[in-house]
Amino acid sequence: MDNNNERIKGVIFDWAGTVIDYGCFAPMHAFLESFDKAGVPITNREAREPMGMLKWDHIQAILQMDRVRGQWIDKYGTEPVKEDIDRLYSDFESTLMESLKAYTDPIPGALETISLLREAGIVIGSTTGYTKGMMDVIVPEARRKGYSPDFMIASDEVKAGRPYPYMIFRNMTELGIFPPASVMKVGDTVSDIYEGKNAGVWTVAIISGSSELGLTQSEVEMMDAGALKARMDETRKSFEKAGADFIINSISQLPAVIKELELSGLARELR
Repeated sequence: MDNNNERIKGVIFDWAGTVIDYGCFAPMHAFLESFDKAGVPITNREAREPMGMLKWDHIQAILQMDRVRGQWIDKYGTEPVKEDIDRLYSDFESTLMESLKAYTDPIPGALETISLLREAGIVIGSTTGYTKGMMDVIVPEARRKGYSPDFMIASDEVKAGRPYPYMIFRNMTELGIFPPASVMKVGDTVSDIYEGKNAGVWTVAIISGSSELGLTQSEVEMMDAGALKARMDETRKSFEKAGADFIINSISQLPAVIKELELSGLARELR
């Protein structure tokens, strides 16, 4: 086998909660507001649970939750249908588009980490639960702040978004990275991990700054050490249950994970 297959050639990052937007807060208030407007308020946890999916699918997933579905039936006397999801999505999208620019700051350590990967000859791809229209707002702002992957694709530019692997396959095609064992998917949600596993690539989940952890940077800095550890342990368990190959506290630990993987020879295993 070509020894070149024993190294990681490409890393495909998620966007919000992974590289930008610490805690992935841009979509949160939009989800909460759209359901409030519909008269069926949802909790932060309910809003976050499907995070990483195409946003229309995300709203559908919320409506399928037992408590939310029950509240909807109590209010409207009928099961939620496609037209209801369409209306909720329209409200969500208009609210989100107004605020996206404000949620494009790089997560601490992200730019430095990506620079190190590029110095090692690794190409940088990306996938997202956002639509192309949303990314048209985000990409120029992120570029201005120092982040621009070698390739990006939005969830509505493929046949189906996460957990399907099609965005990763497009990255691999456009960036010319193969086999799957030489590719790594890095994200902050369970959907990211499922996406990577379905594509047959290595998966890395990040705890700090993640949607799964659901805390702002200031909340993390001010939280009691014991309480923070408990929250991080709970997040780690979610990623373990999803089957992540590696779970790291911070994006800054990613180069060490890649080095460990390459030195172990595991990258040669075409899973």
